[in-house]
Amino acid sequence: MTLRVADLRAAAEQAFARVSRAPGVREVEVFLSANTSLFVRLNYTSHIPCNGVEEPKSMSSYGLGVRAAFDSPAGVTVGFGAEPGRLDPEGAERALEKARRSAVYDPEFVSLPRPTGERRRLRRYHDPALMALSGRQLVAAGWQVIETALEVFAADETVRPADGLIIGGDVTVLQEQVAVISTHLPQVQTDQSALIVSTVTAMVEAQGAKGTGWSAHTRLDAFDGGAGAEAARNALNGRGGIRVPTGRYRVIFGPQPVADLVNNLLAPALSLETFYAAASPFTGQLGRRIAHPDLDVYDDGAARGLVGSKGITCEGLPTGRTWLIRGGRLVGLLANWYEAQRIRLDPHAAGKLGADPTRFARGLVPRNGFRFGRGGGRHFDTPPGVYPTNVVIAGRNPVSRQDLFRLVGDGLYIGRIWYTYPINGLRAGDFTCTVVGDSYVVRNGEIVGAIRPNTVRINDSIHRVLNSILGIGTTARPTLVWAADEVTYAPEIAVDDLRVEEVAGFLEPGR
Repeated sequence: MTLRVADLRAAAEQAFARVSRAPGVREVEVFLSANTSLFVRLNYTSHIPCNGVEEPKSMSSYGLGVRAAFDSPAGVTVGFGAEPGRLDPEGAERALEKARRSAVYDPEFVSLPRPTGERRRLRRYHDPALMALSGRQLVAAGWQVIETALEVFAADETVRPADGLIIGGDVTVLQEQVAVISTHLPQVQTDQSALIVSTVTAMVEAQGAKGTGWSAHTRLDAFDGGAGAEAARNALNGRGGIRVPTGRYRVIFGPQPVADLVNNLLAPALSLETFYAAASPFTGQLGRRIAHPDLDVYDDGAARGLVGSKGITCEGLPTGRTWLIRGGRLVGLLANWYEAQRIRLDPHAAGKLGADPTRFARGLVPRNGFRFGRGGGRHFDTPPGVYPTNVVIAGRNPVSRQDLFRLVGDGLYIGRIWYTYPINGLRAGDFTCTVVGDSYVVRNGEIVGAIRPNTVRINDSIHRVLNSILGIGTTARPTLVWAADEVTYAPEIAVDDLRVEEVAGFLEPGR
């Protein structure tokens, strides 16, 4: 089924007209979405017969969701229902009945979204070429990645095809179209967005070498397959990796580790929902310094050209910039409409936040109410939660890459981590992760060798990381981590005194 934004707009108007007249409906919201994901898998092996580009395929879904408040003898009840593959008024009625059956009394419910006083800033920002991408173009993009990797391998005289050159990963295109209308926002708001991303792992099997690369763009003409070349270079640089002993080190975090820490620790900790539950490591610190004074962090869903930008939230409200950390001080939180309203009713709000919410009203504007959660797309069958869009990290006194290495002197460069998660609960701020590749030993400000993948873990605290910053790089790179919807514009960041622990394993001869 081919859908256009105009189709969603008309369907939203008709569905809303039908359900808003239903008996007992106090307020109602209709959200429609159509998502398409296009994939090609990269599976090139120089020493085993292969197709190189495998499984070009697509996955599409569409439907509508209804969120409604009902009058009842017990008071106002709130429910949600969805209907897949239906955009017609009868489908909306079915979704409304599901919402009615699931409705519960919520004493913290104030209303469905109302205007915030902000205006929409972003319109017609998607790339029509990405929205109309053909299967042939998708396959060509996959081959472009493989070819750039092979060019890097071919230029190295120490590498032969018989060594087992492996290039794996994917190229993914995400196309989103949405429409939303509700009682207090009775004009249909529509939006469409698209992006193209690539994640690549390259290996030289006989030399035990592995490296990764990635790219993320909002325009098809910006895609150049460079993630393949990056992965191949990192594989070559990773040969002959060594173990690093347990200790505390000065460390440079590359963009991927920075993004991974944001996704798994910082963004959840800076959600108003987390503060309401008093579960953030920064509970009670709104307005106070929580990081090095050189650090700025903000979320901006309305910045033209940034990969995670959207014109509107999934509640029909304008996106925009929310300052989170400014000069090291916590000044704002990610919020949707529901959380922004219920914190004002909470008699313990000042204790949870650290200040009366009216003092920081500009930092609690609901610009982040999205229906994410599956690693891509805005989903009709889930109510809006609190999610970042583009998390931008910047230094007030940024330094060059060369100066970052000078600041570290003798230490480590951490280029890729995984399995990052909080330990002792999110509120404690403690975390652990494994260093899995693209990482190096630094001596006298120079890289002198690779760290063997999966041989060290980081066990430390987000408080220490944020307050032990030595320097923040000049270039922020759009970075996605596995299953995340937000994009982190992550620079390289040097930190002091990070706890690194050697992972037990087989010892090399002589140890």
